[in-house]
Amino acid sequence: MKAAVLAALALLLWPQALPAEGPRLVPGTEAVWTASDPRFGGYSGLALAPDGRSFLAISDRGSWARGEIERTDGRIDAVRLTGIGDLHEISGAPVGDQAFDAEGLAVDAEGRAFVSFEAFHRVRRYDDIDGPAANVPSHPDFRGLQLNSGLEALAIDANGTLHAIPERSGAWERPFPVYRLRGGKWDRTLSLRRDGTFLVVDADFGPDGNLYLLERDFGWLKGFATRVRRFTPGPDGFGDEVTLLETSFGALDNMEGISTWRDEEGRIRVTLISDDNFFPLQRTMLVEYILAE
Repeated sequence: MKAAVLAALALLLWPQALPAEGPRLVPGTEAVWTASDPRFGGYSGLALAPDGRSFLAISDRGSWARGEIERTDGRIDAVRLTGIGDLHEISGAPVGDQAFDAEGLAVDAEGRAFVSFEAFHRVRRYDDIDGPAANVPSHPDFRGLQLNSGLEALAIDANGTLHAIPERSGAWERPFPVYRLRGGKWDRTLSLRRDGTFLVVDADFGPDGNLYLLERDFGWLKGFATRVRRFTPGPDGFGDEVTLLETSFGALDNMEGISTWRDEEGRIRVTLISDDNFFPLQRTMLVEYILAE
């Protein structure tokens, strides 16, 4: 709780984002999303529809929410809650108190949602987000992930391959492992370079086929810093790394979810959502950027 208080105060003290050169994310628009349901908040995963108007989000308190974005000339006017409910186990029961920490979200071309959980590290598939979960095979590494640093990011590429990335790599100089689910089995042949003290919080494959990685740093007296890096997939792994956004501490809230889409003008937009930690001094924000090359 102390960390949340300091982070909220930092939003007032360090309001500016650091500039970027070359390919970069240009600030677009942002909005505060509110709702009265007690389950509302804590959003750590985001998936927008291709038109950028409807979306699904998952909460680290074990619930899901659907929303609609009202826009004028692409800008966000308002965000409206259209549905909310509990995530369920394979048995159909709501996820339990010891296993409800949902972190990663990816939706495939068939509309099926894949969700990763911490504590009991696992990935589940939801053919209906309001229905029972379906089992997804595990990897032996998942059992050894840190308690609060599990599979933070899920992303599905154009071929339908699911990728999972943990929050931590285990050492400062060690790359983040990337697990791929193919043919019902995970492999661990790929990785992403770790850079500094930023940790993985989410990822998404954009309409251009590139991987967009959302990362977060935190300082007790400074608040949160946000970074987005882009990687190009290739036969030998992820290359062409470029930092598109890196904010100063406190410029944004606790941004934990990312979703990419292409607007009517053909531009790639990157939408982020914040986790308010169910703390009154923090907010659920949708912050949007436009990719400039």
